[in-house]
Amino acid sequence: MSDFWADTHVLVTGGSGFLGSAVLRALDGVGPERVSAPTSADYDLRRADATASMLSELAPDLVIHLAARVGGIGANMARPADLYLDNLLMGTYVLDATRRAGTPKTVVIGTICSYPKFTPVPFSEDSLWHGYPEETNAPYGVAKLAQLTQLQANRSQYGQSAVYLMPTNLYGPGDKFHPAVSHVIPALIKKCVDAKESGADHVEVWGTGAASREFLFVDDAAAGIVLAAERYDAEEPVNLGTNEEMPIRELAGLICELVGFSGELRWDTSKPDGQPRRRVDPSRAKEYFGFEARVPFRDGLRRTIDWYLSHRDEAEARAE
Repeated sequence: MSDFWADTHVLVTGGSGFLGSAVLRALDGVGPERVSAPTSADYDLRRADATASMLSELAPDLVIHLAARVGGIGANMARPADLYLDNLLMGTYVLDATRRAGTPKTVVIGTICSYPKFTPVPFSEDSLWHGYPEETNAPYGVAKLAQLTQLQANRSQYGQSAVYLMPTNLYGPGDKFHPAVSHVIPALIKKCVDAKESGADHVEVWGTGAASREFLFVDDAAAGIVLAAERYDAEEPVNLGTNEEMPIRELAGLICELVGFSGELRWDTSKPDGQPRRRVDPSRAKEYFGFEARVPFRDGLRRTIDWYLSHRDEAEARAE
């Protein structure tokens, strides 16, 4: 156990969410003196006064800001204004409140949705400002990227200690499987499980299957966040990823295999693919704070499917 955590009070926003729950588990392993994980019912981070009250009342030494409104392509297309404004306000107020409160350190979680639509692969952090994000991701991605600008400005003007991390696409036990908000892995798992159980002969999948994605197991992402909180303190944004990518067509076939669905995959090419390719360069995370992903993708996918089959009501209940 590092001495960094011995007398530390950690506040985690979004602690009841998918990534937040994993971060709380990771914190258990390093042993901070105290962990607070208030909910949106306790403090509405879209309000400046509520956010300031949270910092004043809890007085943490470290804030890990995970609270966000997120979804897959469908949610991004249906509610772009909500995703933009809610994420912009939460990040803006958390960074401003921690600065005003003199919080010793803040860790902000960004998104690889902020990268330009056509970015050289693997994505280097230096490419963030070289173009506009893919259209279906842009409102969310731009809102999160604004927090990097604010963080760097605050560090320059006020000396605020705050860092910015960008995990690639997350997956794992505890993910959201409700169709209104699910990302590609839970969406495909649910479709294949439903088709197998109903005896359907096919599953419909959005897009062409040609787009590729990189996936990071949620517990690996949590480990990276905790490492950065302890060891990293600079203004440069940092990717968290595996440096591996998989076409969606191959992913869908693997999920069919693991679920045991032997029917046809039918691709709805009237639906968007999203960003053509995603794979990040994780070398900065390894160099700056020693992070490397550990969970092999097939193993992580198997664990995700097993969790879903054992927790279906819980997995499908959350539509936000």
